[in-house]
Amino acid sequence: MEQCNQSSVTEFILLGLAEGALSETMLFVLFLAMYLVTLVGNCMMVMLIGAEHRLHTPMYFFLLHLSLLDLCYSSVTIPQMLAHLLSRDKAISFARCAFQMYIFTVFGMAECVLLGLMAYDRYVAICHPLHYTTILNWHFCSWTAGAAWLSGFLNSLIVNAFALHLPYCAQNHINQFFCELPVVMKLASADSSEAEVVLFVLGFFLLLLPFILITASYGRIVIAVLRIRSAEGRRRAASTCVSHLLVVSLFYGTAIFAYMRPSFVSSATGQNKDVSVLYTVVTPMMNPLIYSLRNKEVKGALRKLLSKKKSSPET
Repeated sequence: MEQCNQSSVTEFILLGLAEGALSETMLFVLFLAMYLVTLVGNCMMVMLIGAEHRLHTPMYFFLLHLSLLDLCYSSVTIPQMLAHLLSRDKAISFARCAFQMYIFTVFGMAECVLLGLMAYDRYVAICHPLHYTTILNWHFCSWTAGAAWLSGFLNSLIVNAFALHLPYCAQNHINQFFCELPVVMKLASADSSEAEVVLFVLGFFLLLLPFILITASYGRIVIAVLRIRSAEGRRRAASTCVSHLLVVSLFYGTAIFAYMRPSFVSSATGQNKDVSVLYTVVTPMMNPLIYSLRNKEVKGALRKLLSKKKSSPET
């Protein structure tokens, strides 16, 4: 690693989303409400899927892991952001920043793989319904879900090792509300092109490649749905995929914009902060709402659970 002529950075200053006490207070109230909705919604999904036997299917197995990832994903950044909105001290130590970058990237990369698995689940369910339980058996589901988590830990370790190997000596102001890899690497006091190439390559395999596979899967699904003669059958088949497409559009659209842009495009802009809010705050909040509001089985499980709670005091 190239040595610095001056002392290394021991802490970073997060510039956040807004300036001024009034703006920060308004954002605190807004993001606190959104975070609470995220916690309640994803915890509800985990509880319902775990408690309701009718939801013990591959589709809901992957959805349970998605809710767990969203709980972890949002909790890495939002609590710190809320604390900084109420505090004048916007500093974060180098060690905490490095840990946040690693954990945030773990869950983000794992979610990319998991969304690809969910697309494959819908492809098999619609295009090969007679072989659904054979192909997507519990061994396959458990192994692939575990592989999604493991890929996040391993790939995040690789890209963060390259980023943290760079010297950080001069600049320590991060124009973001959390420690994000592309933004932090711009502050390095040496050439960061090697780390940027590693990030781009891993981004290709964990963002663009799953996105291409998802697109191909839904292309086959559209063809299969159009072959269904019954309008009701087409509606039912399509309704099972709409929720996942909404999730994919929210997550992949913003993540690809943030991580797959050319290096000469600055990642320290206010526009990038707005995009970061979408995939760190909005998407984890919207996922359980999308699946619960559009899914009859989830709503039925929720009504069943609530009816049990109402009748329990009487018994």
